[in-house]
Amino acid sequence: MRIGVTSIFVDDQDKAQAFYTDVLGFQLKDKVALGAHSWLTVVSTADPDGTQLSLEPDEHPAAKAYKTALSADGIPVMAFTVDDVETEHRRLTARGVEFTQAPLAMGPVVTAVFDDTCGNLVQLVSPA
Repeated sequence: MRIGVTSIFVDDQDKAQAFYTDVLGFQLKDKVALGAHSWLTVVSTADPDGTQLSLEPDEHPAAKAYKTALSADGIPVMAFTVDDVETEHRRLTARGVEFTQAPLAMGPVVTAVFDDTCGNLVQLVSPA
C-alpha cells in the first residue's frame, strides 16, 4: 500500500493551480472538468510519477470550518519537504509568498510556515 493522492482544500481551484504551479513550482498532473469544478492534481517536478496533491474545492461546510480553525490557531494543514528551508524561504519570499513563521531550527529539523493564498497554512521542513 502507498499514498497515491492526498488532498488540500482550496477556496478557488484556478487561483490554487496558479499558486501551486507558478509560485511553488509544482507541475500540473491532471485537470479534468467535472461540472463547476475539476479533478485537479499537481506533483513535484522532482517526482512526476509520485504522490499527487489534489486541489480540492472547499465548498463543504466542514471543509471551510476545518481550514478556518487550523489557520486561526496557526496550524499547518500539511508539510512539504525541501532540501534547505532557508533557501526556499528566500526564494518564495522573493516571489511574494507570505510566511507566518520564518525559518526556525527545531531539533533535527528546520521549519517555516507560509500562507498558500487559498485558506491554508503550509509548513516547509528540511534537516537541520
